[in-house]
Amino acid sequence: YSDLEDILTSWCLASGAKFNMEKTEIIPIGSKQHRERVITTRKLNLTDLPLVNAIKIAPDGHPIRSLGAWIGNKTNNITPWEPIIDKINSTLNRWKKCHPTLAGKQLIIQMFVGGMTQFLTKAQGMPKNIEAALTKMIRNFIWDDKRSPPISLEQLQRPKKDG
Repeated sequence: YSDLEDILTSWCLASGAKFNMEKTEIIPIGSKQHRERVITTRKLNLTDLPLVNAIKIAPDGHPIRSLGAWIGNKTNNITPWEPIIDKINSTLNRWKKCHPTLAGKQLIIQMFVGGMTQFLTKAQGMPKNIEAALTKMIRNFIWDDKRSPPISLEQLQRPKKDG
């Protein structure tokens, strides 16, 4: 790690940039014993000096965000979706108050549900239970929470030219 730190320090001096050590997070990789040793000793190798306290070391089960994706060891793939589901739910509830037309609802779903889920789905995939929850939210939004929708969701998803 000290080699990397030296390189970053030189680069920062040359470029005028500042490396933000407080935002540095490390995910130990390797065997479970190695990961636990890195967390307890704060050393990547036995001969290294301990990492400074400003650096966060992510334990198993605690994902960190990197370039918009959530990564880590033994993480729950549903965790990053929970705030997105909450945000979509509150957005759709806000739009419900405006009583949009069916065409308006289509645009709202494309903009907000599609827009809020597209990147994470591409980066990490979407768990089936999250897909089911989103489908239910969309169906309830389109049909104003009616128990028996007049048109099936499969029919609604077909191109307009197909009826």
